[in-house]
Amino acid sequence: MTFALLIEALGITPNASQNGYPIDSMLEMLHWFMLVLFVGWGSFYAYTLWRFQQKKHPKANYTGATSHLPTKLEGGVLVLEVVLLMAFAAPVWSNRVDQFPTGPDVIRLHAVGEQFLWNFQYPGPDGKFGHRDPKLVSPANSLGLDRNDPDAFDDLASRNEMHVPVNRPIIIDTMSKDVIHDFCIPNMRVAQDAIPGTSIPVWFIPVKTGTYEIVCAQLCGNGHSAMKGTLVVESEADYKKWYSETAKLSGAKVVDGQPVTASPISSLAQTR
Repeated sequence: MTFALLIEALGITPNASQNGYPIDSMLEMLHWFMLVLFVGWGSFYAYTLWRFQQKKHPKANYTGATSHLPTKLEGGVLVLEVVLLMAFAAPVWSNRVDQFPTGPDVIRLHAVGEQFLWNFQYPGPDGKFGHRDPKLVSPANSLGLDRNDPDAFDDLASRNEMHVPVNRPIIIDTMSKDVIHDFCIPNMRVAQDAIPGTSIPVWFIPVKTGTYEIVCAQLCGNGHSAMKGTLVVESEADYKKWYSETAKLSGAKVVDGQPVTASPISSLAQTR
């Protein structure tokens, strides 16, 4: 199912990622299923109110129903729910956690949560993430990047704003500096807990340019509601321009408008 008409009518955030279509299709199916159940059981309830009203049955029947139809209906609903879970939900989940994209088009970055903002680290043209040292954390260096590290001097750092090019796979390693956060982009249909001391990858492929909201979906303190960032999905040319300009501001020493190249996908196993 390509178009999820029911969930759009319900006002659910529009999808803007390639991986979001199967998720929306599953949600659409579940909503229709719940609507059928609601109408069915609601109609049955209204029928029983009419069928067994006091005027028609002034004397109570203490024997009760003898038919096994309700039990069979409940069993059928249970079987259908198991089928929906195993045939639709489980494959979608498996695809998200086991089948990460590979290849030269993959862009990989780090998202580091803290109360109450998001920090982003992009590798430089060498495709390697540089060393971060907590002792180097400052208002001007919120990630604690060690610019003396050969792998870090060309890294790009940004705060509360993440830029990616359209139609390219994005892998984000989520982390946290303090408490548990949840890196969530509703339009991309991705959400992943950011846990201190742990790096957990999540991926998506944006298919629509535009500006989207990044939120924290885990209650993380008094300022939780204000922990928002911005995802900008743009053309390849605009992305390179932003990368070059932002790298100069963040202290990166190698710019030249080079695109970000993904680090080897084999490192994924070390971060999971």
